Amino acid sequence: MKINTVRFGEIDIEEDRIFDFVLPIIGFNELKKFIILDVKKDTFFKWLQSTEDPALAFPIVSVFNLNIDYSIDLPENVVEKLKIENVDSILVMNIASIPQNDPQGTTINLLAPIIFNLDEHIAAQVILSGSGYDISFPLFKK
Repeated sequence: MKINTVRFGEIDIEEDRIFDFVLPIIGFNELKKFIILDVKKDTFFKWLQSTEDPALAFPIVSVFNLNIDYSIDLPENVVEKLKIENVDSILVMNIASIPQNDPQGTTINLLAPIIFNLDEHIAAQVILSGSGYDISFPLFKK
C-alpha cells in the first residue's frame, strides 16, 4: 500500500504495519490509523505518521531506551480496550516536541504515552492521571 506524506514523500508500507487507535491521540479524535516509521536508524526517534492525513507526523521516542526513571500503571479499562494479554506484546512510546531552532530544548510527554499492542495492531494514547509525570519533560540537561 502506498501513502503520501508531507514530510517523507510517498512511502510503500505493508498494511499489517498500520495501527488502529482505539483511544485517539489527544486533539486528533478523527484520525485512527497510524504507522511507525524508522526513518533514521542511528537515532532513538521514530515517527508516528497518520495514514489518513499526509501532513500529520509526530516524533516519538521510547523513554525506556533513555536514562529516565519511568513506569506506567495502566487502568483496567485501557488494558481491556487494548486487549493486552502479554506484556511482551506492548510497545510504549512518548511524543516528543522538538523546537525547530533549538533541538537541545526537546521535551517528551511522559504524562500521555502511546501504548501499542504489537500482536493486535491497535494503539491508544493514555493519560496517566495522578502519576505526577509532566507533558514537557526536558530530554537534555541545559
